[in-house]
Amino acid sequence: MKKIEGIVPVMLTPFTADNQIDYPGLERLINWYLTQGVDALFAVCQSSEMQFLSLNERVELAKFVVEKVQGRVPVIASGHISDALDAQITELSAMANTGIDALVLVTNHLDPKNEGSEVFFSTLNALLEALPVTMPLGLYECPAPYRRLLTDEEFSFCANSGRFVVLKDVSCDLPTVQRRVKLAEGTPFNIINANAAIAWPAIQSGSKGFSGVFTNFHPELYHWLYHHGAEQPEKAQELSLFLSLSAVTETLGYPKNAKIYHQQLGTFDSEFCRVNKDNVLEKFWGLSVLLDQIQQGTALWQKKIAG
Repeated sequence: MKKIEGIVPVMLTPFTADNQIDYPGLERLINWYLTQGVDALFAVCQSSEMQFLSLNERVELAKFVVEKVQGRVPVIASGHISDALDAQITELSAMANTGIDALVLVTNHLDPKNEGSEVFFSTLNALLEALPVTMPLGLYECPAPYRRLLTDEEFSFCANSGRFVVLKDVSCDLPTVQRRVKLAEGTPFNIINANAAIAWPAIQSGSKGFSGVFTNFHPELYHWLYHHGAEQPEKAQELSLFLSLSAVTETLGYPKNAKIYHQQLGTFDSEFCRVNKDNVLEKFWGLSVLLDQIQQGTALWQKKIAG
């Protein structure tokens, strides 16, 4: 069983201008992530626009990433977007057969109407019975269609089951991350924080990595923070401020703004986005300047951490 920890980008899905998955662009994106030193890849998730992908597209996307990565880092994927249990079993079973290293369950689909732990456990147990016992599992507190955080009881059950290896924590709350780290002690369950504002203190508190959206802009800086920050805590604190402030740009048209950023890097040919049809550079005044500043700031920090 491969450990899922470190810097885990939530992968984008590049599209052509006529709304097809751009597989050459996707291969360039995979190579870009790997060049930046990421520790794993989250291949089918909200940043991938999974709610706007057919089941066949989600499955083919995961297979393509696994094929191109060739075992260099673990690949995890989610991709169940339905609320009905039978549909979830179909979606997850298909994803489990793609060669991924861990299958990630989305918490809001385990309790679609936010009715509480009884529904959560009923859905979860049905899925555990239906899915291969050899498949490592994860959990993802995906914000869409609503953010469904785990209770401590639910968290502890999953941690102690032995079947779960990773949680993408979207609590955005340092005390919650710290509490969960303690609850998971002695289990294979790794907590990976997704919030840039608490990335550094969460790592210091035992979070096993970072999997926020700005892994699509400068994953190498998060990689340094996680793997080397403790060696230079003052520099790590200074870097964490740049990372936190940069990540505020998420509110300005993500994931299309990330695709524009990758167009500038030469990764993507098109900024086409299924989830966001806005002209974000026109809608959010100053966004183009901010993207340029993030690129410039990233280059400055690359030099600082290399020295």
